[in-house]
Amino acid sequence: MCALLLSHLTFSYSNNSLAKVDNQREFLCVYQPPVSACMKAAMDKIVLLSDGDSTVELQKCLSSFTNDQLITGITNYALKGKKVGAMIKGIFKGSTPSSTEGSNRRLLVYQHCIPLCESGDLQTEVAADIIGLLMLETHTLPGPSLAKLASLFVEAIKVGKMGSGKSLELFPTVLTALSACEALSYGKGELSGEEYKKQLINSLCSSRWDPRCVIHLTTMFRDVPLSLEELQFLVEKVLRMITKLDLQEIPPLVYQLLLLSAKGCKKQVLDGIISYFKEQDVRQEEEQKQGESLDLEVQSIPQDQLRHVEGTAILHIVFAIRLDHDLGREFLKSFKTSYGDLCPFSVALLLSVARIQRYEEQVFDLLKGAIVRSFKDEQLQLASKFLQDLLHGHCSVAQMILDTVKNSMFGWDHVTQGLVQLGFFLMDAFGPKPGPFGKTTEGSATIARTPTQQACKLGGQVLLQGFKMHEPIRGEILEQVLNRLVTKTASPVNHYLDLFADIVVSAPMILLESSSKVMETFDHLSYLPLATVQGLLKAVQPLLKVSMSLKDSLILVLRKAMFSSQLDGRKSAVTGFLLLLKNFKVLGSLASSQCSQAVSTSQIQVDVHSRYNSAANEAFCLEILSSLRRCLSQQADVRLMLYEGFYDVLRRNSQLASSIMQTLFSQLKRYYEPEQDLLPPVKLEPCITALGDQVYLQEPLAHLVSCTVHCLLWLQNMRRTANPKDGDSDDDEEEEEEEGYQSELQTILESMTRRMIKSELEDFELDKSAEFSMGSSVGVKNSIYAVLVMGVYEILMEYNFIKANYSKSHFEELMELFNRYHKLSEILKEKSGKGRVPSHKTPRSLLSLGFISTLLTVLFRDSTQSREEALSVLRSSGEFLRYAVTVAVQKIQQLEETGNTDGPDGQNTDRTFRFLCDMTSVLMWRYTNIPSVVEDAGRKEKRSSLSLLCLEGLLKIFTTCQQRYPDKMAQLLSTMDISEEDAEPDNGSATEMNFFYIRQFQRALFTQLSGGDEEFNGKEAQLLVSILSVLSRQLKPSSQQFVQMITWTVKICKETSFEDSAFSKGLLSLLFNLHVLYKSPVSLLLELCQDIHSQLGDIDQDVEVEKQSHFAIVNMKTATTAALLVLSQVDRVLDEVDWLIARKKSQTASDKSGSGEATQTTGQQDPIEKAVTLQLGTLLTALNELVQTALLPGTCTITLLRELSRTYTILTTLVKYYIQVCSSQHGALPARFEKLVKLSGSHLTPQCYSFITYAQSGEFSGGGADDKKKKKRNEVNTAASAKLLRETKAIPNVVFGIEQYEKYLITLSKKSKVNLMQYMKLSTSRDFRINAASLDAAMQEQDDSQETTESQDAEETHEPKQKKRKQ
Repeated sequence: MCALLLSHLTFSYSNNSLAKVDNQREFLCVYQPPVSACMKAAMDKIVLLSDGDSTVELQKCLSSFTNDQLITGITNYALKGKKVGAMIKGIFKGSTPSSTEGSNRRLLVYQHCIPLCESGDLQTEVAADIIGLLMLETHTLPGPSLAKLASLFVEAIKVGKMGSGKSLELFPTVLTALSACEALSYGKGELSGEEYKKQLINSLCSSRWDPRCVIHLTTMFRDVPLSLEELQFLVEKVLRMITKLDLQEIPPLVYQLLLLSAKGCKKQVLDGIISYFKEQDVRQEEEQKQGESLDLEVQSIPQDQLRHVEGTAILHIVFAIRLDHDLGREFLKSFKTSYGDLCPFSVALLLSVARIQRYEEQVFDLLKGAIVRSFKDEQLQLASKFLQDLLHGHCSVAQMILDTVKNSMFGWDHVTQGLVQLGFFLMDAFGPKPGPFGKTTEGSATIARTPTQQACKLGGQVLLQGFKMHEPIRGEILEQVLNRLVTKTASPVNHYLDLFADIVVSAPMILLESSSKVMETFDHLSYLPLATVQGLLKAVQPLLKVSMSLKDSLILVLRKAMFSSQLDGRKSAVTGFLLLLKNFKVLGSLASSQCSQAVSTSQIQVDVHSRYNSAANEAFCLEILSSLRRCLSQQADVRLMLYEGFYDVLRRNSQLASSIMQTLFSQLKRYYEPEQDLLPPVKLEPCITALGDQVYLQEPLAHLVSCTVHCLLWLQNMRRTANPKDGDSDDDEEEEEEEGYQSELQTILESMTRRMIKSELEDFELDKSAEFSMGSSVGVKNSIYAVLVMGVYEILMEYNFIKANYSKSHFEELMELFNRYHKLSEILKEKSGKGRVPSHKTPRSLLSLGFISTLLTVLFRDSTQSREEALSVLRSSGEFLRYAVTVAVQKIQQLEETGNTDGPDGQNTDRTFRFLCDMTSVLMWRYTNIPSVVEDAGRKEKRSSLSLLCLEGLLKIFTTCQQRYPDKMAQLLSTMDISEEDAEPDNGSATEMNFFYIRQFQRALFTQLSGGDEEFNGKEAQLLVSILSVLSRQLKPSSQQFVQMITWTVKICKETSFEDSAFSKGLLSLLFNLHVLYKSPVSLLLELCQDIHSQLGDIDQDVEVEKQSHFAIVNMKTATTAALLVLSQVDRVLDEVDWLIARKKSQTASDKSGSGEATQTTGQQDPIEKAVTLQLGTLLTALNELVQTALLPGTCTITLLRELSRTYTILTTLVKYYIQVCSSQHGALPARFEKLVKLSGSHLTPQCYSFITYAQSGEFSGGGADDKKKKKRNEVNTAASAKLLRETKAIPNVVFGIEQYEKYLITLSKKSKVNLMQYMKLSTSRDFRINAASLDAAMQEQDDSQETTESQDAEETHEPKQKKRKQ
């Protein structure tokens, strides 16, 4: 009965397909003549007798009918649906199986009823009753009848006449009965019933199936006992047929296959289903691309239908896994070894399976591992031309997951929950981690570079796309993001802030519906880290403009925070209030810039009341300003935030100018000395406060002056540029009021300038002999005073420069200010270098980035005749020029580290980038046009540092641009105009422009290198190499310019012989970084190892090393640095080789009859195996050179030992791979591999043992070195030897690696029948070691043992020769 129910369930899936059988009824429904009345009465008698006990009478009655009459009777009863069951029972009752006549009559009933049930003319219940009756009587049929019946089924299936599949339920019963028969005739002989059944199944599975029968046959085979081989054959057949079925028939077939998998072949079934949907997805994608390119819609299968079918199939598989845990285990096992089998369908399936609790953790760990491995592999391939040439394309798991998110919009509700979990799982696991002491690094890089950063970014993308597509999960995503912002206070939450900001922009309406959750988050503001508060408020800012309740809630929270006991709470309040002031514009404000984020009004329809508009904002903003004024009596940090924020507020909301300026003006007056004759003009004492024996800064006076000056200058500039209009009397009054405080402020600043020039250090209670250490309260007070005074000097310099309008007298005043500043700065530098307490860093300059950019341009590039005289005042001071460039470098460094700078426009990325472009152009011009060699010889040391500073500035600009503005590098380079003889580059190609500037720096470096030892400046050369490294990253490895770059670098390395290890390190690093993107670096490493061996000499002092020099950059002083760099590259090559072997092993494991056998039979080695063998071969030769080199003790020796250990580990892995290949396939080992084993055994291993002896003995003096060099080495020897002894764990690791390698070689020799151990030498015992020299001496003293001594000598002279046979 269960089988019937399951079959009915199956048929419910495929009503459409079953309707198609109408066309075939001519086979199943033969015309039947009308039945006479007497015939009908006779038939009724059979029905009546079927319930009685009189079998004899029933037999007599049946004997009176011909076969045709019986068939006609059955057909008529069946079509009417009345008493057909009773009639068939009667026929069976009156037909004894033992008699021939009865047996034939029974067979006749079977042969007629089966096609009749398939015809589709009968009611479903009638057909089911008939089949049920036939099943009950099947076991009574004799063997030959069963065989005929089975053949009838097979033939009907072969010709495609089992469309409805109703009678197929009978076939398993027939086969079971058949297998119980002892002997059946088959051809000219006999077969047992079981063998006959196997032949039938084989015949059936080998024949052509009608696609309409596939589901019914699969259902039928569930009830047929099958061996494992038969089941595999059947599953393969069904999976091949799956592509021929209509799309809507796929889910019922998947369901039946899963039920069939209870018998076995679980992996085969799952793989087949997944690969089918994978193929469909690929075809769909190709058609979509083709359609886009042709502007046509080319779809063989509608996308929505395919997705719905996939969704149903996923539900079936998940349901089956819930019931059958073996199926679940098999499913997960197939993805654990390699992520290459993943596809969007299998990802969706995994996420659905994750809803089953017992699999949840396994699934997410599996996906996490696959994602990270995928990103790592992609990174490895992108960084190596060798791997790119060997392997084409990369399987991106990230793209599959994003495709799954896109596909899930077609009603995959069972997948969406898994996507949310996966998104948060990735963001939690791979988000930024706290730095040392819980500190978070300021700012964040704009690009996800490492695999962990990319995985975190992927999590954010999954959640954002899910949020946009699926309404039911939005609330959960929002809640979880906000919860993490509140709870994760100990670690950075930048990634969650970015996600929240994206959510706000993508779906503001949803957020306004969930505004209560946002308000709850606001309640925690005063307890959150400042960076989190800033990010959160910036993200939520678009909503504040349109939601009254949200804004009111925030203001309430901020007011409370203003009086928080925690400093961070008060700083958060200031941040929030300043943000509100920036973004709620008062009517009439000058549109100097727009808000950083905007939400269009069409997106939102909210509670915007008539009173909530620009005009009403003024009262609101003034109210906030009054709250902020309270901050002016709080700690310095709070005041500092206020001063840094006022300028941006003023720029965005110029109508608040009067209130802001009055606030600043009244604050400044507190610290300004109004008496014009008194010096100094500022009161420093109120700026500090004391608590116990500690002194603290109370008022950041320099920042206050800076804020006031910048606000004043901006206002004056805006009033000048704005078109003057005739206003009403109120406007006139306002302007008069503004002009009043502006003129008063100008007077104060002019007075401050005059008096600050006159003031001596003593006026500020400072003295050159005073204490400035941070260890005492006096020193702290003096340091605070000094920093404040220096800050004021800087601000006044900037103010006076802008106000001077290129007046010579004003510039002279500016220089006097600078001289005062410089004098104090030098004292601070001098004092901070002394004392036991570590010196504090140089205070950050308060000059704005915009001013520095203008100043540099004016100092170096301005050739206007009218300004010449005034500018000569500034240009004549080398100290001032150097100061300007130093501040520029400091600002650029701050931008690189944090993403912004102090002062006005420091947060504005567009303006900052514009300033960077201007400075780049100036610094480049200054460096290329006035090189250090032509600077004044009298002050050469100091003046040359100006060129170096320009170069350092350029390096930092390029690095910053690459990190912070990666898409704008071409724009930056296009602004660098160089007035040289060279033609300007074509602006059409960013690569050509980049290469044009690379050539400028190449020329500068070449000039450095061709000047000789005396003129060589190592620091400048290093900076040039660093710049070339940064710029070369912009070149495409496939471009001609890249090839020229690498050719030039190789040439320089071969011809340059300066003994500067830092420069050589930079140059070789550049060479390696370029070379690895051009081709494999192993041949390069070999040449360098030979050079290092030649320079440092041999570990055996008696051996003369052949003098060879491929690269002149490797010399006695730089050889150790070169060796360390070479070893780091060896490690990188070993990484690639290890990765390739692991990849090959997983391929072999997943497909044992794969490419290995085919390649070996054709006599060609697999390309990956060949590449691995060649790489290792060259690497072993290179290491063979290094292990014979008399390296200095310490880091270099230990690193070499570690790399040797790793090399043997990877050789062992390769041997294990060939053991695996030999176990599954029988073929000869590749000849190249045998050569590799020979190379390792006869060359490298003996030299390793010699090197270990050398390293332990402490005899660190090479054969090729002279006495001075030996002496220098011996000086280093003692300390380094001690360190080496501490690190001697490296030596046992090498020995263990060699022994493991030899152990597995023995196993491989047995498996492959090739004696690989013939190349191995006996290892040296390290438990004890005979000192050959001491033994000789002792033996020479004994006259009676002369023969033994001679034989010992013979042995010892022979072994080194064998060891050094390569020399």
